[in-house]
Parts: sequence; C-alpha cells; structure tokens
Amino acid sequence: MSKKDKEYWSTKLDNFSYKILREAETEMPFSGKYNMHFENGVYKCKGCNAILFESNSKFDSGCGWPSFDKSVKGAIIYREDTSLSRIRTEIICSNCEGHLGHVFNDGPTETGQRYCVNSASLNFKNK
Repeated sequence: MSKKDKEYWSTKLDNFSYKILREAETEMPFSGKYNMHFENGVYKCKGCNAILFESNSKFDSGCGWPSFDKSVKGAIIYREDTSLSRIRTEIICSNCEGHLGHVFNDGPTETGQRYCVNSASLNFKNK
C-alpha cells in the first residue's frame, strides 16, 4: 500500500492529514481532537485503517499530542530523524508508511515510552 502515488493520497486524505501523513508535518500542540480523548477502543491509521494503538495504552503526557506507552505489535516502523538539529525516532505506519509522530524514552509508565502522535494521522473506533 505504501507505493501509492501523490494523486492517490491527495484524493483519500484531507489536505491537513495529507501534510502530516505524507509530508511529515506536525500539528500544533493541544490542537488535535484526540489529545484529551480517552474512550475505550482502538486508534487506527487515517491513511490505511491499520490498528496502531489500543486505548489502554493512552495517557495524558501534557505534551499537547495524543500519547501512548506502547503500540500494537508490528504496527510501527522506527526511523532515525535528524531534523531540527537533534536525533529523534520517527514513528511510521508499517502498512502504508504514513508519518505518525515520534517516540521518546521519557514516558511515565513501566514501558518508559511516550509515543507522541499527531491526531490528524489517526481515526478512532469504539469497542
């Protein structure tokens, strides 16, 4: 699915989600609809509908983006990101290779992880 071209993605995604998922842009902190969203269900990739995170892994990190302490096994590709003059770990949907955000090793739970995700890259499905 990742081999789809720009025309395919621009017809499938709204303009803002396209910029996030396909051009690795970032939404403004505290602006995303899933930042303070805590319903029971699963968070899916907005590009391909793959399940990325379960609601029991979501927490309020105070960073302004939806935060999770773990992903669904096999759902994420990890890639070094040296933009902004520092080293970070970019998280990418393993199914469609859409940019989701970044993961940091400063999470408050036992995993020690904080997956910092753009709301515009997600859809939510209630359980």
